[in-house]
Amino acid sequence: MASLLTDAVNVFFRLLYYLILIRVFLSWLPGLRYSAVGRAVYNLTEPVLGPARRMLDKSPLGGGMMVDFSPVIALFMLEIVQTILLYVIGMF
Repeated sequence: MASLLTDAVNVFFRLLYYLILIRVFLSWLPGLRYSAVGRAVYNLTEPVLGPARRMLDKSPLGGGMMVDFSPVIALFMLEIVQTILLYVIGMF
């Protein structure tokens, strides 16, 4: 049971990781951003990137930056959450 749950957590976080990378690439191609696939990717990743963006906006370094570093922060935070979840699963 723990192995199945561990695999599910790993697949979920890997999928989210790839979706965030796709979103970064879509931001470089504005025409694709508004396609059906682009909107789906934005809708799936915004719950993760939105809080990271707000966190950066409140920091002294984040406000008014020309480059959006929220994907980097989000990926870092996702890695921490995944590690904690896998540790908790491993305890059982």
